[in-house]
Amino acid sequence: MKQRILAAALALASSGAAFGADPKPEVIHWWTSSSEAAAVRTIADAYRAAGGVWTDTAIAGADQARAVAVNRIVGGNAPMAAQFNTTKQFTDLVEQGMLNNVDDVALREGWDKFLPEPVLNVIRVKGHYYAVPVNIHMQAWIWYSKAAFQKAGISKEPASVDELFAALDKLKAAGIIPLAHGGQPWQENILFLSMLAHMGGTDLYLKVLRERDPAAINSEAFRRVLLNFKRLQSYVDPGAPGRNWNDATALVIAGKAGVQVMGDWAKGEFSAARQSAGKDYGCIAGFGPRSPYLIQGDAFVFPKTSNAQQVKYQKLLASVVVAPGTQVAFSKLKGSIPIRGDVDSSSMDPCARAGMAIMKDRTRHVGIGEVYLTPDQNGAMQDVLTAFWNTRMPVEKAQKQIAAALRSEQ
Repeated sequence: MKQRILAAALALASSGAAFGADPKPEVIHWWTSSSEAAAVRTIADAYRAAGGVWTDTAIAGADQARAVAVNRIVGGNAPMAAQFNTTKQFTDLVEQGMLNNVDDVALREGWDKFLPEPVLNVIRVKGHYYAVPVNIHMQAWIWYSKAAFQKAGISKEPASVDELFAALDKLKAAGIIPLAHGGQPWQENILFLSMLAHMGGTDLYLKVLRERDPAAINSEAFRRVLLNFKRLQSYVDPGAPGRNWNDATALVIAGKAGVQVMGDWAKGEFSAARQSAGKDYGCIAGFGPRSPYLIQGDAFVFPKTSNAQQVKYQKLLASVVVAPGTQVAFSKLKGSIPIRGDVDSSSMDPCARAGMAIMKDRTRHVGIGEVYLTPDQNGAMQDVLTAFWNTRMPVEKAQKQIAAALRSEQ
């Protein structure tokens, strides 16, 4: 994306085009499913009620939506706001001076007091706030079907990685798909991060992803993480390759599969099927009181404009998004949890309340890989993981290739 931005910036500069052109009063996002559309309406309604102008541009697919937003921004036809993830996806836009900051809103409302560090460290660049975080997702939740567990004779919720594999073995013996999975690189990345978090704990997780320490990556502890990640493949069914995540969730909902490792957006699928947490399905955020909570989420960035009215709208949206009422209303429909811990969580589901309780312990806050890695580094690591998952690549070769991928500053 950096090369695309630089090329577009040079082209615009040479043609005399200005980045200050008035953006349209629209918001680009990729929330297109029924539950996502309902969730984003809570933000739009609150924003309009506060006096804002919102023209909805929903584009299916996160990659496609981001590409459209970037092309519009560098092309001088920027929207008022655009959805990105709370990762380094928009760092290049910041570096090229293509985003407005919302410092006065962040300072006035004390964002640094309630936002977790993995989020703050992404949206705050060189002391300036360039995005408003919308929510917190945790991508390594373990979901399981109560009916499938009962059929397989599993009476106790797994409380360790060893117990998880024991449960998968029982599901397999009962003729149930043990692990519902979609064979796509990003889903395999989730399985890997989950295993790294559950086995390595916060220390190894951060040494590998944040510090990119070659000694940690080549350690015996990381070798065991990779072997157990690969072991998970023996529990997926032949139809897994290319399957969408929600189709994998549907297998758990139907009791055809026992377990899925997926972000808490999966709750939207359970809710749509009228299933309830604790009754029809279970959710495990981690094994033990020190298990790291892998923070990711969504955010809105604000393309550069000097138009006073548009700047006013951007700042208003930033303020509305973090308001406690908006936070709860959005997350209840999206499946996420609010970015702030001072909201009333009594109306939220048990899984969300569990996540919010964990978030009160800041020692358990870690980001997903994309929080610490550049898009190129993350993509290179994901390529290795997918190759390791789908071939007979020796684990030692996977370790060396991951070390090389994370060492690269592509």
